[in-house]
Amino acid sequence: VYKGIPDAPANARYRKNPYEGQPNALAAGEKLFRQHCAECHGDDARGAHRSANLRDPGVQNATPGELVWFLRNGNLAAGMPSWSGLPEQRRWQIVTYLKTLD
Repeated sequence: VYKGIPDAPANARYRKNPYEGQPNALAAGEKLFRQHCAECHGDDARGAHRSANLRDPGVQNATPGELVWFLRNGNLAAGMPSWSGLPEQRRWQIVTYLKTLD
């Protein structure tokens, strides 16, 4: 289900989230999640159809850098599109939100 996240190169894996702990980034990330991600992953991020449960340890244990890299690159074979057209700041905001899920 989480194929692709472990493929993140080391320089991406260890990147720090510049928005971690920022309430405005969290709010923006939740809004972006609802606009771009909830259709497939569900409003509760538990996955719908074949989509990944984003609350699962396979996602939650990934580093912020791995997640932002995965959002940029996607995994079309698994049904995850690339979000490279979304500005990097917005991808980090989505990751900020994702990391608050449990």
